[in-house]
Amino acid sequence: MSDFDQMGIVVDWVDACRRGDLAALLDLYTDDAELECTCNGMQRYRGRRELESYWGPRLSGFSSAGFGLEEIKPTPHGVDLEYSIAGSLRIRASFRFSAEGKIYSTLCTPSRQNSHDGCAC
Repeated sequence: MSDFDQMGIVVDWVDACRRGDLAALLDLYTDDAELECTCNGMQRYRGRRELESYWGPRLSGFSSAGFGLEEIKPTPHGVDLEYSIAGSLRIRASFRFSAEGKIYSTLCTPSRQNSHDGCAC
């Protein structure tokens, strides 16, 4: 059991996405964090610079299209989140955390509840 609020960190992540605040979003991750996206094939990003190149272009799209929290729940190893873009495109993200309370791993996949040809994650 962690001594920090994992759900709160993910809510902060959602808030940063809604605001389009790249600096705040990146500050939630460890310096060597890894993001794996399977929405359009397998893509991996590691470290602050690669995460910045991944999230930078996406955040402006999120804030203009609308970013919605659909479901958030704790898991034995972190937090799972389902969010939507423009009210319809649904993405599932799984977060894992360092002992210091930072995100060290994110896996995003298209949500099984919505069929589409890709995602904006």
